[in-house]
Amino acid sequence: MAAAFPFLPFLLILNIVLQFTNAAGSWPPSPGYYPSWKFRSMSFYQGYRNLWGPNHQSVDNSGTTIWLDNVSGSGFKSVKPFRSGYFGASIKLQPGYTAGVITAFYLSNNEVHPGFHDEVDIEFLGTTFGKPYTLQTNVYIRGSGDGRIIGREMKFHLWFDPTQNFHHYAILWSPKDIIFFVDDVPIRRYPRKSAATFPLRPMWIYGSIWDASSWATEDGKYKADYRYQPFIGKFTNFKASGCSAYAPAWCRPVSASPFRSGGLSSQQYRAMQWVQSHYLVYDYCRDYKRDHSLTPECWR
Repeated sequence: MAAAFPFLPFLLILNIVLQFTNAAGSWPPSPGYYPSWKFRSMSFYQGYRNLWGPNHQSVDNSGTTIWLDNVSGSGFKSVKPFRSGYFGASIKLQPGYTAGVITAFYLSNNEVHPGFHDEVDIEFLGTTFGKPYTLQTNVYIRGSGDGRIIGREMKFHLWFDPTQNFHHYAILWSPKDIIFFVDDVPIRRYPRKSAATFPLRPMWIYGSIWDASSWATEDGKYKADYRYQPFIGKFTNFKASGCSAYAPAWCRPVSASPFRSGGLSSQQYRAMQWVQSHYLVYDYCRDYKRDHSLTPECWR
């Protein structure tokens, strides 16, 4: 029996290493670059104003809380439009039953071009007990709400519980591509392949919470249940840096990679591919039921 004792420290160390490896295996590899560190945070009133539902919004020094109940939801909007930039916020979501509820952070010019607008979305689709939130990314180009809705959805589950802590979600919109980030990990890149498939007109930044029971959770199977109201979304650590619509023509688009020219590094690409291989749950380009003549970027 005594001969077995020298192996005990080795077995203990091996067990610790295996536990660490298993725990780390559920998290993306390091992207190697952290764009959120590059851009200065702002308070809510430095960049935003309430848009609707003022009685369903509270603001403190660093952020805002918006909520939905059976009376109203709420939304806010940036004070100025941008033609490119990095736009982020740290968000904490409501736990429990949130089916039918959308909490969103997005770019849009719908108020200027109603029915024919551009939009870039980060949307959290509410869920039922015991099921994870779905993070939906989407891109609209010159047409929505006019019978020609062409969504470009990619949906993800997350590698953490977004109701437990704040996590940072961001959109990088440049003349070359759109990149979606979660805690600085790129999860999706939408490249500009043609002017017809890429948003080019100035957009504002929005945040909102609202009832989308008709489609948000399992295609509308589960609706918002106001026995669980209020549904709350918390936003802080706002970042908005780039070329506003009023900036001179020589304004240089910001980058979310180590390269001034933009794009992603090879390490960032590896992190993105890891997320897509483990947590991607829907890709419009892989949906055989879609008419891909309307989304030529899928096959170009």
